[in-house]
Amino acid sequence: MSPRVVARRGVGGVDTARGATLDSLVAAAQRALGLKIGGPAELTLVQADGSQWSLHPLWLRERCQDAASLDVRTQQRLQDPSDFDPELRLLAVAQTAPGVFRVSFSDGHEASFRAEDILAEAALAPNSHDCPAPQLWDGALTDLPRLRWRAQPSEAELLTWLEAFLTLGFVIFEGVPVVPDTVLKVAARFGFTRETNFGALFDVRSTPAATDLAYTAIALDPHTDNPYRAPVPGIQLLHCLVNQTRGGLSTLVDGFAVAHALRQQEPQAFDILTSTPVRFRYVDADTELTASAPPIELDVTGAVKAIHFSPRLDFVPLFPREQLDAYFRARRLFDHRLRGPAFGIRFLLEAGDLVMFDNCRLLHGRTGFDPSEGLRHLQGCYIDSDAPRSLWRVLRRRRRQAAQVRRSA
Repeated sequence: MSPRVVARRGVGGVDTARGATLDSLVAAAQRALGLKIGGPAELTLVQADGSQWSLHPLWLRERCQDAASLDVRTQQRLQDPSDFDPELRLLAVAQTAPGVFRVSFSDGHEASFRAEDILAEAALAPNSHDCPAPQLWDGALTDLPRLRWRAQPSEAELLTWLEAFLTLGFVIFEGVPVVPDTVLKVAARFGFTRETNFGALFDVRSTPAATDLAYTAIALDPHTDNPYRAPVPGIQLLHCLVNQTRGGLSTLVDGFAVAHALRQQEPQAFDILTSTPVRFRYVDADTELTASAPPIELDVTGAVKAIHFSPRLDFVPLFPREQLDAYFRARRLFDHRLRGPAFGIRFLLEAGDLVMFDNCRLLHGRTGFDPSEGLRHLQGCYIDSDAPRSLWRVLRRRRRQAAQVRRSA
């Protein structure tokens, strides 16, 4: 599934306005689907275009919700579905109540299924993880997701924050206390801190004998952090404690948007960057890290899954000259788009601002600055990608449960 393109047209063929929430998209998909009894022993899914097919008996059997099949507390199966008879059949199907179907299987098991549950799963794309879809953006994005930080947000407010982050890939919190280590408290609101050789948190400021270019005053081109790790830290937070310089603007680029444009405009270059393993390496006195990944990683459906790009740390293997010629050309096309004004945004992080961004989707950087003008000090940390997504699903479930209680009252 390709990332959903949002409504306001930007440059580079990518749209930049907000779109509908996942709930509304799934609801629309469910309205376009139907479930019916197709025969005495057949449950049929009806597509929006009128096409239909029978639900596979094993697919249904794996989704039985009764106490003999599922542990109610953990929601985990009590049986290994690989032990079910491959020739399992439906013996009977009956509608026992509106939207409820009772199914008898050839192994003697009987179970009830809600049409709502089946249609909700049918509405998901094969690679969907039941979260808001990415909304691609480019350099025309002016309505940045700036949010007022509160240490104790309501669940509705937190859900709004998470939806903005999951769709655009970043949020900027304002009014975060200018106190060292606060970045860890903000991170804990969304997930668990991923500690690295840089520590649980790291200070981003110009220092002598820096162990990373981030700890200098030079400009940094768009890059993803830590591509030399396996797994790569999924989300980065950067909290500005002080910025007394005129430079040092933060930069962000939607790597998925650039990959989408490259796929449309230079398909051969896109294919090369999705199939070439590149080694990334980090070395200091106490650490030596190496990992390999393609610059553009695809999932099993062919959709863009992650960007791994840090030109000051990448080493393509020694392939034949023709293969390297093609790779270097493809990397140049991708890199020039990443660094060009058509896709990137710039903004100033002031004291009390904190940016949280998806390190597997967005590339970040900064403009250079003169440390003699004053201090520029940020603190950063990492969290894994799964925690904010889990939190969004939990909050959505609670919202739905509360709505059901209100309707039944």
